[in-house]
Amino acid sequence: MQSMGTVIPVDDRTFLGHPKGLFFLAFTEIWERFSYYGMMALLVLYLVNQLLLPGHIENVGGFAIFRSGLESVTGPLSTAGLASMIFGMYSGFVYFTPVFGGLIADHWIGQRNAVVIGAMLMSAGHIAMAFDRAFLLALLMLVIGAGFLKGNISAQVGALYPPGDEVRRTRAFVIFNTGINTGAVFGPLLCGFLAQAYGWHYGFGSAAVFMLVGLATYLIGYRHLPAKVKRLTQTGEQLSAADWRVVAALCAVIAIAVFQFASYYQLFNMFKVWIQEHVDLSVGGFKIPVPWFQSVDAIASILAVPLLFAIWRWQASRRGEPREMTKLGIGAWLASASYLILVAAIVLSSGESIHPIWLVLCCTGLGVAFMYQWPTVMALVSRTAPARINSTMMGVAFTALFVANLIVGWVGSFYEKMTPAQFWLLHAAIAAAGGVVIMIFGRILERALADRGEPCT
Repeated sequence: MQSMGTVIPVDDRTFLGHPKGLFFLAFTEIWERFSYYGMMALLVLYLVNQLLLPGHIENVGGFAIFRSGLESVTGPLSTAGLASMIFGMYSGFVYFTPVFGGLIADHWIGQRNAVVIGAMLMSAGHIAMAFDRAFLLALLMLVIGAGFLKGNISAQVGALYPPGDEVRRTRAFVIFNTGINTGAVFGPLLCGFLAQAYGWHYGFGSAAVFMLVGLATYLIGYRHLPAKVKRLTQTGEQLSAADWRVVAALCAVIAIAVFQFASYYQLFNMFKVWIQEHVDLSVGGFKIPVPWFQSVDAIASILAVPLLFAIWRWQASRRGEPREMTKLGIGAWLASASYLILVAAIVLSSGESIHPIWLVLCCTGLGVAFMYQWPTVMALVSRTAPARINSTMMGVAFTALFVANLIVGWVGSFYEKMTPAQFWLLHAAIAAAGGVVIMIFGRILERALADRGEPCT
């Protein structure tokens, strides 16, 4: 029989019904996400409007070799297409390297040390972003740093709770995700304002400052956090056949999640280029910074938390709170409907500039959809993954975002070859495809995971 995972002893005093460590992790994530989303809000606009233009692109160390290698696969790329591919590769690999960061933490250095290493590398990467010549090196440090930080800090959230405490564990991931969205709100607002008012590098520099604040927060709360998942077993170190069935089912769930994320993350890519070209940004003499719209879905995600908790409690008192696969399906359909709002706005505008309210409605829907998706995936992996590879599976969960962002970059490279209505209708269809797959296979996957305990509520 496979044993249940536990954690190396940790300070388990509670605050507001949760271990203190949860709040140090959440605030660390706020600052890390502040820097990440602040930088991401600028990245594509910076590439399209400055770095990839003549007079700048020649200054980037190693870029000629990088572009030659990329275009040997894709063919010649326009400035916008090249920017989209860079975005997709960077944001994709940020979510791929956590697989290796999880392996290293599980087998050698533990989660706490891995997070510290990751935060230090990401701080250095954000600092390097302030210099054109170091652009590719900066992206590399950010990618490697994220590999050490992302999966391991998420695994620590789940490890704060004993086996069987699934109600608090699921709520903890929603609280943790609220920290993510808090950083996602204020990062684009501040970095976008600084970039518009003072220049791109002021925006990137502020992202570096807040990454350092995140590192300091984590170190202050270090003693409240689990160091490593400890494995207690009666049958040796090998995974059982039942464990492998659970791993296979989790991988299937992660693969299905790619559909919604491949549509969602276009918000960070060509969505901003489209806004720049087709949306009326002047309000009372003030020009809205384009990166600010990236904050809208995060605001919606935060405001949705108490509403979703209330809805789930009400459902639990009636027929029962929706199971995880049902929540994932709801998220997929909400994402599809949100992009249909953009399509409707484009059709109704008849070629005129689009009012910003349509963007707010679309991003609000996508923010709520995200809350049905990512916290649910995280809680599901934390609950059901075998203890021996729990952090590794957390890293594997991030491969959904890796694949999704590669798709985002590739699909974005066709932006100039499609009409805006066609482009956003395609993204509505991608999200809807995920909903259809869940309708077909959701019950099968629920049964495959049922022997790991009751579904999260």
